Amino acid sequence: MVITGKTHLLGVIGYPVEHSFSPLMHNAAIAHLQQEKGAEKENLPNYAYLPFPIQPERLKDAIAGFTAIALKGFNITIPHKQAIIPLLDDISDVAKAIGAVNTVWRGEKGWHGTNTDAFGFLAPLEALSGSSLTVPKSWTDARALILGNGGAARAVVAACQQLGCRKISGVGRSPDKLAHFAESWAHTPHIAAKLQVMPWDALPTQMPKTDLIVNATPVGMHPKINDSPLSDDEMALLKPGAIAYDLIYTPRPTKFLQQATAAGLLAIDGLEMLVQQGAAALEIWINQPAPVKVMRQTLLNYLKTP
Repeated sequence: MVITGKTHLLGVIGYPVEHSFSPLMHNAAIAHLQQEKGAEKENLPNYAYLPFPIQPERLKDAIAGFTAIALKGFNITIPHKQAIIPLLDDISDVAKAIGAVNTVWRGEKGWHGTNTDAFGFLAPLEALSGSSLTVPKSWTDARALILGNGGAARAVVAACQQLGCRKISGVGRSPDKLAHFAESWAHTPHIAAKLQVMPWDALPTQMPKTDLIVNATPVGMHPKINDSPLSDDEMALLKPGAIAYDLIYTPRPTKFLQQATAAGLLAIDGLEMLVQQGAAALEIWINQPAPVKVMRQTLLNYLKTP
């Protein structure tokens, strides 16, 4: 990849952001498309995807800076998915329903935002549908339990509703944040009707009834890779064969998923979610299909590298 004065800049913002694999897979996808289009004498405009560590108190300054340098678009990770909303000129209906944004692009009328996380989250679960591994047999019978109440958790709630889960429970440790989380779904009654928000100490009563448990917290993320939001005893409360899904994609497996496997659960990490939400974002920015296989294989190859 050659960066010149004609290069269109893309990126990801978060704090921290050095752990992100997004630059790796997006730049591989861009290079692949440029090579492919070049062979057809139809060159793709030159793009480069960069990581931008943005402290929360500097978010507004960062958006002004992105406008000044004509950044074309960016992804958003912890902790900016909700804080970014007031700084945008428009957000999609999907982002409004979720209450969080993970993908932004610059249009003629300013900054536009949407959320591709729910789409990415569903991909590996929908791949299980109809297989002998699927627990429960029908998602309409499923009970989902979500750990956390941030922007990622919001996307999971919306995705579980879309999947058809009969009951969706969310747990967290902060009473104030839980109250805000519960109240924030009032404008989406079809989701609020299925959602129950509870304190963390409700886990012992909820976990034996759970078919899908999702870690939507940052616990277990680099650099604290030996941490898990649950103890071994708590994980053992889940029924054998239930699905444990960690949105964190590195390390592989996380401590949470190591515990899940030891307890006889089906473990899913966040790598496929990362690939699928990233591909959906790239398609928005470049207005053509993303090379999903290239993006996935790039990450798999990197993770196998000593």
